[in-house]
Order: sequence, then structure tokens, then C-alpha cells
Amino acid sequence: MAYAIGEECIGCGACVDACPVGAIEMGDGKAAINADACIDCGSCAGTCPVEAPKAE
Repeated sequence: MAYAIGEECIGCGACVDACPVGAIEMGDGKAAINADACIDCGSCAGTCPVEAPKAE
């Protein structure tokens, strides 16, 4: 089960820096997770100030 970034994302980039496998990229002012690369570690959810990443 991978994580996904919800509409709450404010584009701060904290999750990009927190991802140990580089599965998150910024685009159009929002973060997006590559589900194929996500290892379901939850690092992104733990660092996000608005709780945008959610387990799918």
C-alpha cells in the first residue's frame, strides 16, 4: 500500500526531503508520490505540516 498526497498539500517540499527513496516530486506547486517507488514507510506523513500524505 503506497501513500498519496491529498489536496491539503501546500507545496512546502518537506515530504520530498523526508522520502528515503526519492519517490516524491514537486509539480505544479504540489507534491506527488510515485506509487511504484513508494516503500510505505510513512516518513512523508510524519514530516508534513498539514497531514497531506495518506496511506491508500
